[in-house]
Amino acid sequence: MGSGPAPSRVTAAWATTTLLAAVLLGCGGGVGPSADAPTPAGTPPQRLCADLITHWAGVILDAADGTDAVGLDYQAMGLSGDQYEILRAVLDGARAVRRDEGAPAARAFGAREAVRRCAERYRSGTPTDGPWR
Repeated sequence: MGSGPAPSRVTAAWATTTLLAAVLLGCGGGVGPSADAPTPAGTPPQRLCADLITHWAGVILDAADGTDAVGLDYQAMGLSGDQYEILRAVLDGARAVRRDEGAPAARAFGAREAVRRCAERYRSGTPTDGPWR
């Protein structure tokens, strides 16, 4: 009935990933938005960072210890290299909190720490020292 083969899942996944990356990176005319400038979706970069870190920290914390929780590298998660370092630091602290105080406290810690670290990272604008920084 159609005029050609249906798109493969890989093509559809690639298109979705590309669109998500474009939105998250604020693709447009310049190098990137300033820390105070909203992205095309209207969310400042430090908030996007905190939301991404909080999401992935929760996913990884919910997975069993010792397993690859998501099977994705940092770029596939939509993170820059610096954001991935923030995620790793947040997870280190959250795992300690989970051991001592339980999962809900670990998630709350992760969210607070993501907001704090992302605000610090973007306090003087967006990074300009590399394509994934």
